[in-house]
Amino acid sequence: MTLLNYLPRENLLEGRILLVTGAGDGIGKAASVGFARHGATVILAGKTTAKLEAVYDQIVAAGYPQPAIYPIHFGGAVFKDYEDMAIRLDEEFGRLDGLLHNAAMLGPRTPIASTDPAKWLEVMTVNLNAPFMLTRCLLPLLSASEDASVIFTSSAVGRHARAYWGPYAVSKFGIEGLMQVLADEVEATSNIRVNSLNPGATDTAMRRQAYPAENPETNPSPEMLLPAYLYLMGPDSMGVHGQALDAQA
Repeated sequence: MTLLNYLPRENLLEGRILLVTGAGDGIGKAASVGFARHGATVILAGKTTAKLEAVYDQIVAAGYPQPAIYPIHFGGAVFKDYEDMAIRLDEEFGRLDGLLHNAAMLGPRTPIASTDPAKWLEVMTVNLNAPFMLTRCLLPLLSASEDASVIFTSSAVGRHARAYWGPYAVSKFGIEGLMQVLADEVEATSNIRVNSLNPGATDTAMRRQAYPAENPETNPSPEMLLPAYLYLMGPDSMGVHGQALDAQA
């Protein structure tokens, strides 16, 4: 089965509590609305409150379960911010059934020899350090679930690097490593399954920034990738663990 051929049932995620980072736009927005449409209570996390509020309004207007908003700037947050987030979510929900790491930044696409170290560190903070700290703090909530799924967003250049993709590619290689280590650690000790997903070429703002000469209409919309995200976040993917998957394979 290719992931995009998956046909989810309407109540696939009913009763589930899911957190999506970068929920205000692109794939994060599409996944959040899609998760809610299939019954989940979605915690919308991201740095731009206005965008999160727009997604919140869209979900509520459609009559889906009421979501929650958690503004957080992954480029500036420190470990205590993630600890505080875990405390608040524990008080509000008591568990977490899924975590989609979607937030990321492209950063400079220049040769290593001319990459600004400050920009390198910024990309690592958003793309790798933030997912590590967030996951670490949310593991107790995920462990409280009977069936939790963690999805790390990968990239083709995080599996086979290309010139000029420097910090972004290295951060995604790090994401693959983080996924593998975590998957191995929790395999026999919890009900958490952990995978990475490469969405592939998608019509998003980041893709248009990375490939300005490309016709964006040649790429699928974020909504077209929803079957892959629904499959991995729902119970039908139980047993799929520690895998580096491609949405458009």
